[in-house]
Amino acid sequence: MFRLVFAPLRWALGILSSLVGLGALYGGVTFTQIWLTGRHHSRASADAIMVFGTAEDNGVPSPELRDRLNVALHLYDTKRAPWVVVTGGNRPGDRFTEAGVSATYLEAHGVPAGHIIVGSGDDTWQNVSSVVGAMSLHHLRTVLTVTDPFHEYRAGAIASSQGLVPLSVPVSQSATSGPGLWRFYLKETLEVSVGRLVGYGRLSSWTQSHHVTLPLLGPTN
Repeated sequence: MFRLVFAPLRWALGILSSLVGLGALYGGVTFTQIWLTGRHHSRASADAIMVFGTAEDNGVPSPELRDRLNVALHLYDTKRAPWVVVTGGNRPGDRFTEAGVSATYLEAHGVPAGHIIVGSGDDTWQNVSSVVGAMSLHHLRTVLTVTDPFHEYRAGAIASSQGLVPLSVPVSQSATSGPGLWRFYLKETLEVSVGRLVGYGRLSSWTQSHHVTLPLLGPTN
């Protein structure tokens, strides 16, 4: 009789245990992909350099954004690509956009305004979707994606899902460092894990419409 009572419970626990194990494996593989991509630097040339936006301070690039822009400047100056694409919107109360601040910085350091495409966007999906139209007009498809190492995998995956061919060039020495860096990797692992299952565009629409951010961190591109 006890077997009849506990058999369904054992069966349910077995299923639950298998699901937890599969979830842990999926998360582990995803984390590994993110980690490895953030350490791969493409040496190829491309049609354009795409800089993913992050915080600015009243018209001045934050240390994190400046690091990304300096990588883009090096790529441009060494003729790895003839165009630079900048992205990123602004937060409530900001007078400037991340993309606008980025464009101003690049122009001040010698990149002609006519070779800069300025986008917008409050997350990575929107960053890419804000510029693909203008890029298509100029026949720009291959892109050197410049962002922090923990963000490189998702940035490339989203660029690829919108028809671009991404080549990773993560920032080697980022201002985002220290003991708290694991939180960024955890956030990226969650976002990539969910995004691959439901679609990055759908995830972006849902989080933006419901004003949702994943745990542990506020919004980062």
